[in-house]
Amino acid sequence: MSLFLKGLPHKQIIASAIALSLVSPVSIADDSSDKSFNRIATFPVFLNSSIENETVAEIVAASKDGKTLIYTDGKMESIGFVDINNAKKPKPSGIVNVGGEPTSVAIKGKYALAAVNTSEDFVNVSGQLVVIDIEKQKIKASIELGGQPDSIAVSPDGKYAAIVIENERDEDLNDGELPQQPAGKLLIVDLKGKPTNWTTRSVELTGLQGMLYASDPEPEYVDINKDNIAVVTLQENNHIALIDLAKGTIVNHFSAGTQDLDNIDTAKDGSISLDSSLTAVPREPDGVSWVNKSLLVTADEGDLNGGSRGYTIYNKGGDIVFESGNSVEHTIVRHGHYPDKRSAKKGNEPENVEVATFKGDKYLFVNSERASVALVYDINNPETPVLKQVLPTAVKPEGLLAIPGRKLFITAGEEDARDDKIRSALTIYKYGSKEVGYPTVISTDSSDGNPMPWGALSGLAADPTDSDIMYTVHDSFYNKARVFKMNIADKPAVLTEEITLKDSLGLLAAIDLNMVNEDGTVNIDQEGIAIAKNGGFWIASEGKGTIGDVKKPFETYNLVLGVSVEGVIEQVVTLPTETNARQIRFGFEGVASTGTAEQEVLFVAFQREWAEDPKGLVRIGRYDINSASWSFYYYPLETPDSELGAWVGLSEITAVDDESFMVIERDNQGNMDAAIKRIYQFSTAGLTALADTGLGTTVDFPVLNKVLVRDLMKDLAKTKGLILEKIEGMAITADADLYVINDNDGVDDSNGETQLLKINNDGRDD
Repeated sequence: MSLFLKGLPHKQIIASAIALSLVSPVSIADDSSDKSFNRIATFPVFLNSSIENETVAEIVAASKDGKTLIYTDGKMESIGFVDINNAKKPKPSGIVNVGGEPTSVAIKGKYALAAVNTSEDFVNVSGQLVVIDIEKQKIKASIELGGQPDSIAVSPDGKYAAIVIENERDEDLNDGELPQQPAGKLLIVDLKGKPTNWTTRSVELTGLQGMLYASDPEPEYVDINKDNIAVVTLQENNHIALIDLAKGTIVNHFSAGTQDLDNIDTAKDGSISLDSSLTAVPREPDGVSWVNKSLLVTADEGDLNGGSRGYTIYNKGGDIVFESGNSVEHTIVRHGHYPDKRSAKKGNEPENVEVATFKGDKYLFVNSERASVALVYDINNPETPVLKQVLPTAVKPEGLLAIPGRKLFITAGEEDARDDKIRSALTIYKYGSKEVGYPTVISTDSSDGNPMPWGALSGLAADPTDSDIMYTVHDSFYNKARVFKMNIADKPAVLTEEITLKDSLGLLAAIDLNMVNEDGTVNIDQEGIAIAKNGGFWIASEGKGTIGDVKKPFETYNLVLGVSVEGVIEQVVTLPTETNARQIRFGFEGVASTGTAEQEVLFVAFQREWAEDPKGLVRIGRYDINSASWSFYYYPLETPDSELGAWVGLSEITAVDDESFMVIERDNQGNMDAAIKRIYQFSTAGLTALADTGLGTTVDFPVLNKVLVRDLMKDLAKTKGLILEKIEGMAITADADLYVINDNDGVDDSNGETQLLKINNDGRDD
C-alpha cells in the first residue's frame, strides 16, 4: 500500500507518518566475501573545549591498547585525547597545553611524543619534543629540538624517534622561492631509559646530489620500517632520502621523479572537463609510508612547483613499482567529490598515506585533502593496487591512522570554520561489514570514456512509470546546466546519462542573453526538477540578487523552463512583473507538476519571504499553463532554532497528488548547529490561490496548513557523519518510496559528501 495516501485527512496522514521506518543510507550490495570499512562515528574536536573555539585535528595517533586517540590541535596549542573504548561513541577526554603549535604526535609505550613548533618566525626557529604521560595527561619531559619540527615517527621496536626539522619556507617571501635559510634536517631521538634521559642526534640533509635546492632540503614527512630505516620526503626538492637510524647515516636518496597526466581538468572555469594534459609534473610528495621493508609509498600532493594528483610506490633503490597516474582524480570525479576550484592548481591534492594489514589483507589508505575522502586500496600485490572503497572524511583530512587490532581506521580533518558549517573532526571507521555504506551515488562513463562529472545535486524527480529511474540536476556551482538520469536499482545509485540543456530556439536568450553560452548551452541555477505531463522536464531556475540591494544586486529573474527529453528549452516561464519587483535572492527552490497533459498546473516553492511578505510566510506559487497565469499561497515556516542566527526556508516541493504536496523545510546550519531538517505535507483543497497585486499592496494569500511527515535529523545522524546542511532534493517513486538527497556544494566549503536517503513502506531499513 502506498505510504503517501492521496486525499487522506491530516490525522490519517500523521498516523501514516508515524509508521515510517527509519531512513538509512543506500548501501552497496557486496556479493563477495570481501570485508569493508564503514564510518561508525565522527568526533568534532571542539567537544574537548567549547563549541565556540576554533580547533584543528591535524595528526592522530593511538595509545598502545588502541582505546585512546591522541591528536594535535595547533589552534589550541594542545594535544587532545579521545576515549574510544566504545568506538561507536567516542568521548572527549581532555587536552594538554604544550606551549606552542604541535605539528605531529607519535606513541612510545605509555607516552605521547608531541613535536611542537615554538618558532618566533621563519628565521628564528625553535621547537620542543614534549613527552606526555597518556594516562595521567601530564608532561614528563621537554627536549629542545633546535628548529621548527613537522612530522615525527617512532620505530616499530621503540628504540628511536625520528623528527623532521622542516624549518619551512616563508611563502610570502619572494613568492615562496627557494632556497631560504635556515636549512632543515632530521633529528634522531634515542629513546633509552626515562624521557629525561633521552638524547638526540642530527642528520644533515643538505648537499644531496639531484636535489633542486641543495642548501634547503625542506623535509616534510617521515616513516620508519622494521629495519629502522627512516624514509623522509623532501617535498619542494621532489626528493626522497633513506636514513639508517642506528648509524645516523643516509643510505640512499633519489628524485621522486615526474609524471605525465592526461584526461584531467586544469582550468577553474565552473565545469569539470577531463580534457587537459600536464607534462613532466614533479610529484613533490608529502606523506610517506613503508609498504614493507623494501617498498614505500608517497602521497604526491605538490607544494612549490608540482603535485601529480596521485600516489607512487617505489622500492628502496628509487625504482617506481607503481604510479597511479590520473586514476585518483578519475575516482574522485566518479564519486562526486572533485574540487573543481582547485583544477588550475593541484587538483585533489593527496596529502597522506597509511599502510596496514587487516585480517591478512594489506591495505593502502590515501587521504585527499581537497576532495575530503580517504581512498582504500588492496595492495596484497603492490605492483597492481586495486581500489576497494572511497570513504567520506571531515574537511581537509591530513592525519590517518590504522588500528588493525581493533579493526579501526581513523582520519583527522583539520579544517574548522563554524560560519561555513565546517568543523574539524576525527572520523572513525570499522572494518568487517560485507556491505558498504558509502558512496550512495556514483557515475558511469561519459561518451569520451572518462567518468561523468557531477556534484551539487539540488533537485530530484522520479520517473512516473519506472520506479528504478530518477532524474536530478545540479545548481549554478557548475556552468552548462545538465539533467542526470539516475538508476536507483543499482546500489550505489548510478548516474547513467547526462542531458545538456540547450537554448536552440533562442527562448532563454530572449529573456537574458547572459545566461546562454556561445555553444548554446546555458548557465542557470537549477534548484528543482519535475517530469512534464507530456514528456520532458520542468526545471526551476533560482534568480540571483535582490531588487534594490547594492550589496547583492539583481542579476537574473526566477524562471521555470520547459525542457524536452533531448535537453532543448521549449518554454520559458517568468513571474508576473508585480512579483518580480519583490525579488530577493532566495527564490525558486523546487517545482512540481500536477494535472494532465491537457490541463497541467505547476507549483513552485520559494525559499524565503520576498519583499513585503509577512514574516515567517513564504510563497508557494501556482502556474496554470493553459491560462499562463500565476497565483500564490503562503506556507508558514518554522522559527529558527540556532544560536548562530539561522534562517529557515524551503528547499524542495514534490507532488503527492493534484492537491497534496510535500516540502523540505530546513535551516541553513550544519553539524551540531543544525536543528531543522524536516519534511512537511500540505493540501490546497478548498483554498483558492490569489494573484499578486504588486509592491505597496497587501494580499492575504491563503495560508496552508502543514503536517509534519518526517524529522530528518535522526536520519542524517544515522550516516555517522556530521549533519549535512543542504537537504535539497526529494521525490516519490512509482512504488511510493520517498527519497531525499543533499547538495554537496561542489566540494566548496563542504566535504563533498552526497547522501541519497530512502524511506521504505514496509518497515525495513534499506
